[in-house]
Amino acid sequence: MNSKKVRKKFLKYYAKKGHKVVGSSSLITDDPSVLFTTAGMQQFKANFLGESHPLGKRVTSIQKCLRTSDIEEVGDESHLTFFEMLGNFSFGDYWKKEAIEMAEEFLVKKCKLDKNKLYFTYFKGEGDIAEDIEAKELLSGKKTFGCGKEDNFWGPTGNKGPCGPTVEIHYELRESCGEDCDIYCDCGRFVEIWNLVFNQYYKDENGNLTELEQKGIDTGMGFERLVTVLQKKNSVYQTDLFNKFLQQYTKEHRVIADHMRASLFLIAEGIEPSKTDKGYILRRLIRRIVRINKLTNIDYIQLAKDMINYYKGIYPELVEDKIIPVIKQEVEVFNKILEGAEEIVIEVAQKGHITGADIFDLYSTKGIPKSTIKDIAQAKNIEIKDIEDFDKIKTEHQEKSRAGLEKKFGGVGKDAGENAIRLHTATHLLHKALRDLLGEDVQQMGSDITEERLRFDFSFDRKLNEEELKSIEDKINKVIGQSLEVTKEEMKLEDALKSGAMSFFKEKYPDVVNVYSIGDYSKEICAGPHVNNTKEINGVIIKKQESIGKGIKRIKAVIK
Repeated sequence: MNSKKVRKKFLKYYAKKGHKVVGSSSLITDDPSVLFTTAGMQQFKANFLGESHPLGKRVTSIQKCLRTSDIEEVGDESHLTFFEMLGNFSFGDYWKKEAIEMAEEFLVKKCKLDKNKLYFTYFKGEGDIAEDIEAKELLSGKKTFGCGKEDNFWGPTGNKGPCGPTVEIHYELRESCGEDCDIYCDCGRFVEIWNLVFNQYYKDENGNLTELEQKGIDTGMGFERLVTVLQKKNSVYQTDLFNKFLQQYTKEHRVIADHMRASLFLIAEGIEPSKTDKGYILRRLIRRIVRINKLTNIDYIQLAKDMINYYKGIYPELVEDKIIPVIKQEVEVFNKILEGAEEIVIEVAQKGHITGADIFDLYSTKGIPKSTIKDIAQAKNIEIKDIEDFDKIKTEHQEKSRAGLEKKFGGVGKDAGENAIRLHTATHLLHKALRDLLGEDVQQMGSDITEERLRFDFSFDRKLNEEELKSIEDKINKVIGQSLEVTKEEMKLEDALKSGAMSFFKEKYPDVVNVYSIGDYSKEICAGPHVNNTKEINGVIIKKQESIGKGIKRIKAVIK
């Protein structure tokens, strides 16, 4: 089943079920927390809150999406920057039964997937939110798992809005890896296909839930992921969405194909390469193509033309005469930068050496590759110090770029609820506990905080055992029990760093920063806000540990 057939089959199926087909909205969104549209439901936010849609209460779409948070993972089996999301939506019309039945019918009868290989998860209840008994009963007789908030409760976006429990559909690709293998095992046995969100609550700024008068259905299914499953491939790059453009499947070839596709759609939106915001993302994508292509020698201009020709029937905004000149101009600018790279590096190294932080600054502002700078330094006998800082700062920069305007220099946003503030302070304690127990090589690689939970990514080369996780949890709760005062001091960035405050995003901090101290235990540069005393947190429970990339682990935790 080729990808174009899958696309038509999905829209035709839901159209027959009474849904009006809605075109994809722009990749440019007015949501200040993200740079680009990242999900199909974003264009329908107002409709979930009661505003009528001109096409009625049932709509379906295939939405253009772009995410850059995992850009360094692109080229593996599944990560992409640009992707498409299949979705069907109900604004006060059908409810859980119909949503589940239609999704299963589409997968089994229309896509011919093996019904016995479908697994379902539902919300089992957590805290003051009851179990989704309705969904559980609807899934009776199927292979099901009950999960908590982290996995099967969605939303809201921001600190208030519609939210609700979910049913996720997973497909079994291969045999079990062992006795403990389940749908969340990272062995590759299962792939999540579809997320069905039941918007039945409204959450206010204080975290209070009330039943929505108009309940809504919001589903999202990764188009490329579905095509990979249907075509029985091991990688999205082996499907007909990419294999017509690729003669080889090395990581470098995959990255170039992915980045070129994303660049085409960004340029079609009117974005041009620049030093900031959306233009910076486009510039980064094109320049990565140029750098990586030194290893592949792909005719990437022809690649761009071929991709435009393939997609223009679906997205007529892809116009070759509009897009190709932008790519060529940026390539020309970048090539001139590379030609002058030696002079720039020598100027930066006037102090007698160059650091990993300097290299990242040249990489991010001038686009000069790390490898090029190292080669120049070696040829000119320039000493390189603290080279490891390059990767640390680069990772920090990526996390900061996706954090949104409210989190630009750390913190959880000025409108954060009380629970999010508690979790924010708990994140500082978790970071310190990890470094205390695992060593100071542990570095924060990203974080995300909602009213329900904290998510903390950190550098570590192996999975933590149960004893280690318990020791970390006990350490945090011991510190919380000491009722330590949390204080804030405003100071110059230089003084803050000299004081020993832990810091991230060094290249983008303002000249004056806030330093938050938790007693004598933790000290970090952060925008806040935080609790006044650790006793306000009550306690922390570590819920889950995950591996999200090479050398990067993730811990999810909640307040007791």
